[in-house]
Amino acid sequence: MDTARADILAARHRLEDAGWVPRNADAFRHLPPPPAAVWLGEAPEATSTPCDAHPLSGAGWTLHPLGDTPQGRVDARWLDAADPAQRQELFAGLPLPTHPDGAMAPDTIAQHDAAPFTWVHRALCRRGLRLRIGGEHANSRGAAETVWIQLRHQPRSAVEAPMLVIDVQEGMHCVLVETHHREPVACEQTVVQNLHAHIRLGAGATLQHLRSVRPGAADQVAHHLQLQLGQGARYEQGLIATGGRYHLQRQEVGLAGERAQAHSAGLLLAAAANVEQQVRMLHTGERTHSTIETLALASGAARAVVNAHTRIAPHAADAEVRQRLTGVPTGGQPRLVLRPHLEIHHDQVQAAHGATWGALPEDALFYARQRGLDERSARGLIIEGMASALLSRAFGDPQFIESLGLAGLLREVVAQHLGGDPAAPMAQPEAAHG
Repeated sequence: MDTARADILAARHRLEDAGWVPRNADAFRHLPPPPAAVWLGEAPEATSTPCDAHPLSGAGWTLHPLGDTPQGRVDARWLDAADPAQRQELFAGLPLPTHPDGAMAPDTIAQHDAAPFTWVHRALCRRGLRLRIGGEHANSRGAAETVWIQLRHQPRSAVEAPMLVIDVQEGMHCVLVETHHREPVACEQTVVQNLHAHIRLGAGATLQHLRSVRPGAADQVAHHLQLQLGQGARYEQGLIATGGRYHLQRQEVGLAGERAQAHSAGLLLAAAANVEQQVRMLHTGERTHSTIETLALASGAARAVVNAHTRIAPHAADAEVRQRLTGVPTGGQPRLVLRPHLEIHHDQVQAAHGATWGALPEDALFYARQRGLDERSARGLIIEGMASALLSRAFGDPQFIESLGLAGLLREVVAQHLGGDPAAPMAQPEAAHG
């Protein structure tokens, strides 16, 4: 019996029974996703031309060292989900969504809303990558070991469902730069991509995770991250995401281990396009800490949506949570939706949340123009500063931002958002006089 084929058919059957994301789903009501047929490659507008890019051209997942830093152990397995044994290895130990009968618990409603994406992914997934960082006994090596890696993904087909599983072993420190930039080395057609990633951090492990996702203007992209943090684990994410025809960045972080910490910082740039970020923090361990911070920029007729939800379970004593969402229209008549939400079931917590919406400060623009900058360069300089500060807070170290060479990337995406030539650097202010 072909168990891989059976699993694919079972996923399709489950999707048919459960149905697609309902129109009244709270998490998706401001930017509804395309129907299931689009993600399955069965929509009438789906391309009939094959778009099978070969891995040797740079398509799919590719793993690279980051800089000249010494590397710890990284075990990588590229797996074929059409092969029964490899499919079993790829999905081993990963949770599946459930659809309980009757009323659902409050902390499962949002997961239920997104469950159809998981069944579509299970039905369409053909390739995946599993990474184990630190080997079997990283916690017995004494001093913390740091692994620096870069992970790139290029589309391999016009409709695809890539998979990524990362296990960071106990006591490991990992710096991961993950990029999804459309380049001509792979598929050049419009892409529909439903990517799922599962990240698990062992006790005392740290992952500093920079994600840069820049789809094509007509691409339809949904990235789903599920994270589980062990005792004393720390996860720091900086996200740079530009708009597309449909672009969803969704992450669910489970802080189950005592003293686990998670910091999510998102920079969203929608120029006459759409982008949505959904971040859910679930505190179940004691003395856990989480921060959600997003800066959303939108122009033209773009739609930018930020959904932040933090839940503190009844037994999660001494949790500390923060949410800070900022929306800035940069031209035209965009639609910006900022939704901070706290769900607190314990009295012994510290919590704060807020959302602000408004134009760039006029005094900052005035002083920038006084230094000889044109308006676009002045706006770009201010936005770059805001974005750099956002990411610096996420990773807790401005020098870390410099070591990753983020200044050039931020300048490029900001220039592209403001309608300039991304290859041309912003004009710099005149040198300070002694």
